[in-house]
Amino acid sequence: MFLKKVNQLAVSRILRPSFAGGTRHLASATTAIPIVNGHQAQEPYLLEDLAPVKSGDKAAINTLPAFVISRQRGFLPRFEPMAQLPDRFSKLESLLQRMTIHQPDGSSGLLATGDLGPAVLDELSVSEHDSAFAIQAAKDPDADARLLNALFRDYCFLTSAYLLEPTDQAFRATGKYGPGRGVLPAQLAVPLCALADRLGHAPYMEYASSYALSNFRLKSETFKSDAGKWHYDNMELIRAFEDAQGSEAGFILVHVHMLAHSGAVVSGVEDTMRAVEQKNVPALEHALEKLLLAYRRINETMETMWAKSKPNDYLKFRTFIFGSGPKKMNAMFPEGVVYEGVSEGAMAFPGESGANDSLIPSLDNLLEITAHFPNNELTAMLRNFRSYRPRNQREFLTMVEHRAKDIGVRSYAMDGSKSARAKALYILLLDQNREFRDRHWRFTKAYITSKSDYTLATGGSPILRYLPHNLSLVLSFLEQSYEDFTALDRAELANEGATAGKSIPSAELLEAVQLAGSRAAAQRRILTREVADLTRAKADEAAQAGMGDVEEFRRGMLPADHPTAAFDKLAAERATKRGLVGCDGVG
Repeated sequence: MFLKKVNQLAVSRILRPSFAGGTRHLASATTAIPIVNGHQAQEPYLLEDLAPVKSGDKAAINTLPAFVISRQRGFLPRFEPMAQLPDRFSKLESLLQRMTIHQPDGSSGLLATGDLGPAVLDELSVSEHDSAFAIQAAKDPDADARLLNALFRDYCFLTSAYLLEPTDQAFRATGKYGPGRGVLPAQLAVPLCALADRLGHAPYMEYASSYALSNFRLKSETFKSDAGKWHYDNMELIRAFEDAQGSEAGFILVHVHMLAHSGAVVSGVEDTMRAVEQKNVPALEHALEKLLLAYRRINETMETMWAKSKPNDYLKFRTFIFGSGPKKMNAMFPEGVVYEGVSEGAMAFPGESGANDSLIPSLDNLLEITAHFPNNELTAMLRNFRSYRPRNQREFLTMVEHRAKDIGVRSYAMDGSKSARAKALYILLLDQNREFRDRHWRFTKAYITSKSDYTLATGGSPILRYLPHNLSLVLSFLEQSYEDFTALDRAELANEGATAGKSIPSAELLEAVQLAGSRAAAQRRILTREVADLTRAKADEAAQAGMGDVEEFRRGMLPADHPTAAFDKLAAERATKRGLVGCDGVG
């Protein structure tokens, strides 16, 4: 009876992984959006504009979702994540601390020995203690948002660890991935789905709400830097699969440091659209310059990943951020996962991925790059990735895409403003987009493709096609935009005198634009050749290993007939129990 009640709570929304539907904001779910000057008026998407914040209603503010976007914190949660759960969740907290492979005292954690699955079944129960308290919190309309955020993060961590434990055990033993567990027990599935239903998330590990942006603690509240208090040197990891002090921490905390600059991104996006709407050229130039400086800082921070998270370490924790989908195309979970106590049918979700970050989608949508993506399978995948993020970010990105297209951000910056400076800034923002995607592709080659035959990314995309496809399109868009940068534009910038109130001198802009435009075509040609060579090399490697006829998504996996019970203590226990002689004398 208990499970049946929870079923009704969670299953109503869990079967919609694509999050189809409108993009209404929490503040106006029942109110029609007025039409102003031919397009929908702006809703209060930012924290600073919401009624509870303006009125100072602390009780109402406390119940706002974690990821309401703001000009100060951007896409980071509106509060610092809870580092340790309250005492009533002591069993859950204990499992999370004991599971990490490398323990702080040098000992081996549950995931190192393959003992997490048995520990979850032995120590957690869906109808009492931690799981029951979590379900109760999910149903409480006045529950503390910070607690809900922490509970969702922690159930996601345990869920991924439980499902992928045998996959990781196989990888550590053989260098090949094995199948994951196809059933998530009710003591994890039911509270996770209840929390996901309450928060508007998918019931699986996400970039923002669990693995990265909800998974840091500050060392000091008064730390000062160009990134504010969210600087790499001022943060520690809360949860980890492999090592909270090593490359996994570097991987996560560099992402958080990058997002420390997202407040300037949110402000710049909003200010750019307002300037275009008002046909205010000086305001447009100022907003675009603010955005350019923000993305330069983001890209500079991204470059530190090489030192903070070693390429040779990534595969040590990557296993645990894979998804359970796409169905039939994920050899780890070919049929998806059954969420016990929630749904009889199996479900599949993408894993945690940097593709779920909102920095580049914001820039794509503001500059109208998204509108120029072709209607194909990879673009559909990009859009699906953008649905796996907190609801407020989904709504914000959709609003930016439609509003920017409606008011014509690109056409005004490139033509209507009659400003060579605005045009140059627009082109350089395209180049920042290119730089980000190019570095992501270089990370992928160094951290993944050079070290693994498994061709499915953690989010479920084909590694050798998805990232190059998007980078190539941005390069083409950059080429086209540079072609529209005329001799008159160059002369205007070259002859512009002192630029009072401008952070970037016009001469510097001109030099940067010419460099960006001149290298775009060459880089696109190199990328095309590089992907072809890499694809051919991977095919040759598969053929030499006798896997030439094996579907790509199965490469890097153990053969289907390989015994896997040795990598799953739960499966071994079940096999032992089946082998016991019963009263009928049959084993």
